[in-house]
Amino acid sequence: MVILLADDKQNILDFITPLLEQQGHIIETATNGLAAFEKAQQQPYDLYIIDHLMPFMNGVQLCKNLQKNPLTANTPIIFMTTQNTADVIALTRLLHFKAIIAKPINENSLLNAVNEINHLNNTNTSRYSL
Repeated sequence: MVILLADDKQNILDFITPLLEQQGHIIETATNGLAAFEKAQQQPYDLYIIDHLMPFMNGVQLCKNLQKNPLTANTPIIFMTTQNTADVIALTRLLHFKAIIAKPINENSLLNAVNEINHLNNTNTSRYSL
């Protein structure tokens, strides 16, 4: 899968990028929500992994903007947060996340979520057909 990873913390990018690349994924990164949104408009991605609290455009606003755009609306999102996940779920009831991952990142939780989405993408090839 081609994945866009958006997080303003370099240590998170440095941790997740090689972890997912070792699984065969192609990772592109953005260090803020606005940069991530601009990249998402330039090319298609199979998955977005988005941090909650980022500068210029926070993760919630980024997700809203992605889900409003017909080109990016159906791309799955994994949302990462340092906040209580129950609070985030309540805050984002209208957004459709495939998973919400608490920070600090649990490697197995992240890999399981990505693998599940990858499996769904591979079994649902109709979105790629002409």
